Amino acid sequence: MSGPVDRSCDRTRAWVTEAIRRVEADANRSADTHLHVFPLPPEWGIDVYLKDESVHPTGSLKHRLARSLFLYALTSGWIVEGTTVVEASSGSTAVSEAYFAQLIGVPFVTVMPRTTSPEKIALIERYGGRCHFVDRAPDMYAEAQRLADESGGHYIDQFTYAERATDWRGNNNIAESIFEQLAMERFPVPEWIVVGAGTGGTSATIGRYLRYRRHPTRLAVVDPENSAFFPGWTLDAPEYATGMPSRIEGIGRPRMEPSFVPTVIDLMVPVPDAASVAAARHLHAVTGRWAGGSTGTNLWGVWQLVARMRADGVRGSVVTLICDGGDRYQHSYYDDAWLQRQGMDLTPYTTTLEHFLATGEWKPPAQA
Repeated sequence: MSGPVDRSCDRTRAWVTEAIRRVEADANRSADTHLHVFPLPPEWGIDVYLKDESVHPTGSLKHRLARSLFLYALTSGWIVEGTTVVEASSGSTAVSEAYFAQLIGVPFVTVMPRTTSPEKIALIERYGGRCHFVDRAPDMYAEAQRLADESGGHYIDQFTYAERATDWRGNNNIAESIFEQLAMERFPVPEWIVVGAGTGGTSATIGRYLRYRRHPTRLAVVDPENSAFFPGWTLDAPEYATGMPSRIEGIGRPRMEPSFVPTVIDLMVPVPDAASVAAARHLHAVTGRWAGGSTGTNLWGVWQLVARMRADGVRGSVVTLICDGGDRYQHSYYDDAWLQRQGMDLTPYTTTLEHFLATGEWKPPAQA
């Protein structure tokens, strides 16, 4: 009979311990994100809050996801000293993951479409990441796995692990943070929380937390054009795919991703891309805050729910996220020439928003 097998290594364990300390220290330094109040007529009896995830060190909501993914991989023994971390992402997740890879001293490679904007590539490379290009976006997944296998590295795979990497019971996740920040407000338990879905990790975390803490708050997920999430959720079709990319960066996917948990969602709202951009620009016009297109998608859903609450005579609060800042999108969502090339006319959507906030009446554009 053979004896016990000891696979422990003091040096490896010490390196992982130090890496975890660095990641946790980053969380302590950046503390929490702000919860802004959107100005609404007081007689409406409704408060709208914007949780500003753009103030994270890497400038987006994906900073939370990247931190959780690295902690999950480190504690699972998948990342050790010298491990090359590989991801399939051309957006904010890759930026944040490059930051954490640099923080703990491991190589990072992200697989992305060749059409990725120079701004995103520059941000990833600023943190020491390397960009590997493919001609077709659907090829990213297999190519990332191939690179990880060839290098003996780890494919961190946000689209599979996002829903399980974050502790939905609490531990300073985004849902727990929202409720702690609302504790002294007049409506501390919101009627609705509104988010988009890219991996599905944020909606899964919030939806599970609401049930775990037995809150009556309902979860609405907004979805842009070309995304598989809304039709897949509506049809209860987990294999649904559109095969088309989203023009609203950070949310919407061409397939139902493994991390998307449809059963925790109470309502899904499809949002035209022009409405997303109009709402992001309208936010800046009203509050002076710059935000990306996914924040506009959130707000288009928020205003429809506020209109419903007003029509039903419901007082309460609604919470959504500022997912990232608008500085990354001056070449796109805030560029009139880019909008014209995309065939986006914001006028009818802006008119709807301005009419709603002036009167409390929701009149969607005919084409919406």
